[in-house]
Amino acid sequence: MTELERPRTPQRGRPASGHRSVAERTDPRVIRTAQACEQAVVELASQRPVSQITVAELAARAGVTRATFYNHYTSPLQVLVEVLLADLERAHRLEEDRRAEDRYAAPEMLRLATADVADHIERFKAIYQRAVHDPADGGVYEALVRHFTEYAFAFLARCTHPDLPDTGHQVIALFVAHGFAGAIKAWLSDDTVTKADLVDAAVACAPVWWS
Repeated sequence: MTELERPRTPQRGRPASGHRSVAERTDPRVIRTAQACEQAVVELASQRPVSQITVAELAARAGVTRATFYNHYTSPLQVLVEVLLADLERAHRLEEDRRAEDRYAAPEMLRLATADVADHIERFKAIYQRAVHDPADGGVYEALVRHFTEYAFAFLARCTHPDLPDTGHQVIALFVAHGFAGAIKAWLSDDTVTKADLVDAAVACAPVWWS
């Protein structure tokens, strides 16, 4: 699996935003640049695959110079993946808030969490549809799978269900992640499949210990 979710060793520019210093994350100029680049890449990637977007084009749309862009990012893909992951993380925080409230039964928690992810995909549906259909644009889908893998691995680490299999958690996490991502790909590839169909299928296929 390609290491595209959060580039570890960028060839040019600064590290991914999650690795910036506190001063950088609170600097109004850095924030404005990030917001402008994020909005620009979402607009452009909704029109065509991110693999076809140049740095010059993205910088022009964002109203920044190429040098400023490279001070913060390495590629349009990096910006787009950061936007998508940040939105997914907001969905996961909603899940954690619900878990802390202790108001929902396990089946309802599963359905709500799955629906949150489906809502995310729907918000960026044009981007994901291009990503799964363009062979040169696999970075977005790979980042999604990696995100699900890391989420599943963390879930397994804290799972106390008695039916949790006593086998390699990394393999289980990959199995779950690729299965869920595959279901999303099926939804994006078939107009007759609805978001409700995706949620129902994912919930129905979830193992009993996923609670």
